[in-house]
Amino acid sequence: MGTLAAAQPLLIALILAWSAYGKLTSPDQADRTALPRLLGESGAARPGWFGASRAVAAYRGVAVLEIVIALLLLRSWAIGAVAAVALSVGFTGFLVYSKIVVPEASCGCAGKSARPVGNRAIGRALLLLATSGLAATASTGWWSAGAGLLVLVVEAAAFAMLSAELDRYWLLPLRRFRIRLGHPYAGTASDDTPLVATQRRVLLSPAYRAVDGLLRSDIHDYWDDEDWRYVSYAAKYDGRRATAVFAVPHQDSTPSAIRVAVVDEEGLTLYRPTMLATA
Repeated sequence: MGTLAAAQPLLIALILAWSAYGKLTSPDQADRTALPRLLGESGAARPGWFGASRAVAAYRGVAVLEIVIALLLLRSWAIGAVAAVALSVGFTGFLVYSKIVVPEASCGCAGKSARPVGNRAIGRALLLLATSGLAATASTGWWSAGAGLLVLVVEAAAFAMLSAELDRYWLLPLRRFRIRLGHPYAGTASDDTPLVATQRRVLLSPAYRAVDGLLRSDIHDYWDDEDWRYVSYAAKYDGRRATAVFAVPHQDSTPSAIRVAVVDEEGLTLYRPTMLATA
């Protein structure tokens, strides 16, 4: 257990560094999270470190804090581990708040992801909390972990599976491989909701009317994830190839509950209407 605990600071430091990089390179993602609601603002972020919205400033502040804690974990692991525990508690609380109060908000944990906060994001925060707690019990630095470092491969894989930001690197290729093995929609449909019913809901929604002029195909793909069904269409935005992804809640049948985001091939959000008329 001692070597396992000693190895944790290295993994946590790498995860926090990756998370900070995503926040610093995509600060506009702050306005897609629950931060504007939490901080009492609704305006879009303005570019630059100075004059930015409170949400963007807080987003960048968290990134700087993650970098500081990552450096502490690599040198003074005891102090860094305690700080990581506190940060993980904050992350978990914020994600639970987002899921309950602003269910359409994205996680913003590592930058580029338009998917609303779900159980995977909360599970990742809890896993970070567990590893941070274990790291706080270490009596030696990560460089003395020896064979304990091998366990980090399994833990890193668990973090990757819980990270929606990394889905395009492993989950989407896996889905494409499954499609090549059988019918394009084999195994992707919900047992309760036929695709045609979802399509009808999308076509009647304000979200569809907001992006109708950008669409270049019929339904391209769809999948179920927790309380949502996601439906994608090929699209074109500002002369660029893109994908329009509609989030259709299973439990809320009102047309205004459907959300849409237009993303590029790397998953970066290009357009996301925030005010959807219901008329």
